[in-house]
Amino acid sequence: MSLNLFHYFVNTLMMIRKMVKKIFGPLVMFLLLFGGGKAFSQEVSEQNMERLHTMEDSLVTTADSMYNAFLPDTHLFYSERFVKQLIHALKIPNSYYYPFEKLKEKINIIASPDNAFRMFNWEITASNILKRYYGAIQMPDEKLKLYGLQDYAEQMGKGAEDSIVTRGKWFGAIVYRIIPHEVEGHTVYTLFGLNMSSPLSNRKVLDPMTINENGVTFGAPIFGVVSENFPRERINRFILEYKKGVQAGMNWDEERKLIIFDKLVSQGNDPHRKYTYVPSGQYDGFKWDNEMWNYKTDLIPVTILKDGEAPGDPTTK
Repeated sequence: MSLNLFHYFVNTLMMIRKMVKKIFGPLVMFLLLFGGGKAFSQEVSEQNMERLHTMEDSLVTTADSMYNAFLPDTHLFYSERFVKQLIHALKIPNSYYYPFEKLKEKINIIASPDNAFRMFNWEITASNILKRYYGAIQMPDEKLKLYGLQDYAEQMGKGAEDSIVTRGKWFGAIVYRIIPHEVEGHTVYTLFGLNMSSPLSNRKVLDPMTINENGVTFGAPIFGVVSENFPRERINRFILEYKKGVQAGMNWDEERKLIIFDKLVSQGNDPHRKYTYVPSGQYDGFKWDNEMWNYKTDLIPVTILKDGEAPGDPTTK
């Protein structure tokens, strides 16, 4: 290769390098700031990780006391201590990304499928008959953004299915599933919960929740069920109440894309006494369509046998 040709080759490479740097340099900087930088900001520093490990151990110890202290009256005291310790731990930057694996064995910690928030949730037995539910919703921010929840189920009373509550009020329950949907451009989260606070009955609830800059709201008219109290309106919360000591299911069926729950009947033939309700052996449910949960009956066919007939008897087909 001649000397002139070599210099030409080197100069061309330098020009290409400058062009690439000029064109892609800002893009790389943008990705570092808004892409890679975001990922970095979601990490918990090594020092803060150690602090959170220590704080989690203390939270586990306090959780043991708020559940198992010999005197039930002291359970609330330990619960208040637990809340203070939890807030102190969550104030550590990026605590949202700390998993609290040990604490999950003591309390309910559940995140929304879209990772828009996570919920800390527990139940306290304050006496032989009194149960209270506690909850707090943490947002995925570097600085702590936390919404505390106040168990308001007892105050809602017979109007619980019609209520829309704000400012931390909430139908207290242990939340075991969360399903998000878009409704009129906003995300509505359907929370599946279990409330066992009544001495006569248990309640499973589908509670819609929305979050905006003003806080958390519970209840929304997204169910295709008419209110008993307001016949021209739809309910804002679906509650399945049944007799204490019996099992009634309500959960999401991924294969059918349905919420399926036990159809209930009153043992005493009195529909006003929910504490007499037991499963009938049939199943109803909800299917999401047109931005609402539409009620579906008799989802799984059940053959009613006559006296003397057995399952599989040709006379029953």
